[in-house]
Amino acid sequence: MTVKNEAARDRPRAGALERRHTINGLLFTSPAILSLALLTIYPLAASLYYSFCSYSVLKPPEWVGIGNYRLIWRDLTHRGLLYEAIWNTVYYSVFAVPLGIIAAFLLALLLNQKVRGQAFFRTLFYVPSVVPVVASSVLWLWLLNPQSGLVNLAAKWTGIEAAMAGLGFKTPIGWLADPAWSKPALILMSLWGVGNSMVIFLAGLQGVPAELYEAADLDGASSGQKTIHVTLPLMSPYVLFMLIMGLIGSFQYFTQAWVMTNGTGSPANSTMMYPMYLFQNAFQFFKMGYACAMAWLMFVVIVAATALVFRTSARFVYYGGDAR
Repeated sequence: MTVKNEAARDRPRAGALERRHTINGLLFTSPAILSLALLTIYPLAASLYYSFCSYSVLKPPEWVGIGNYRLIWRDLTHRGLLYEAIWNTVYYSVFAVPLGIIAAFLLALLLNQKVRGQAFFRTLFYVPSVVPVVASSVLWLWLLNPQSGLVNLAAKWTGIEAAMAGLGFKTPIGWLADPAWSKPALILMSLWGVGNSMVIFLAGLQGVPAELYEAADLDGASSGQKTIHVTLPLMSPYVLFMLIMGLIGSFQYFTQAWVMTNGTGSPANSTMMYPMYLFQNAFQFFKMGYACAMAWLMFVVIVAATALVFRTSARFVYYGGDAR
């Protein structure tokens, strides 16, 4: 009887202590909670509301329902600047993301070899990824100069330019001065900054069990066969991660194109990316409601693309604990 009474007395004390811990925890986390509410949740809710309004920033918003989304559909079907911006963004994503993954993976394979100066070479290939985006964009403006840029000079010295001229290409390549080469120029520039992806792949490669390679050697597998049948399956989760992050980043590609074209998307709007056109509508044309609708459309597309990649990845991605 005494034990039951003591247990009954202890329960209120435990409850009071738990409430005190909860209150203290909320007090300590209140700065993060407030910043999340003020800097993330409120802007998201406000942008969703403004996407249904005619809002010029300088005047109060006026509710127009789905009017902004109808304007987006009209501009898209009439193949205006919005259509070009979407096409440029899709073009960049389709080529830049896979090429970036392939380049990072091949670099990781090379830098995973036991050679002298391994740490130096790893640092050398990683450094470009930590260069500020604006600085690297200005640097590449110089590298891609059609007349005096190092890229064209290297193509000339190595005979690549002569070979391209023989195939009917106009030389020297105009890069950002030529609408046909402006997007390839941005893609080429993106390959310079694959250091972060390379490091992730390196971490994955060092986690591949050595006994699998030894078993493959006993079966007489070549280096290429070991890469295809051992390395790639075990690296597939990393490839999936880089694919998703690459898609999200490519759909939001903005700074480099903005800096290198002074925000004009030149030449002939060939580098006008979707986020650039969104920014122009919001802060140059003061069509904030239209820009918010564009932002939510981009959000839906990113979520749909990510979901599609996840749903189709089951048969291609192998996790070490799978029983398949």
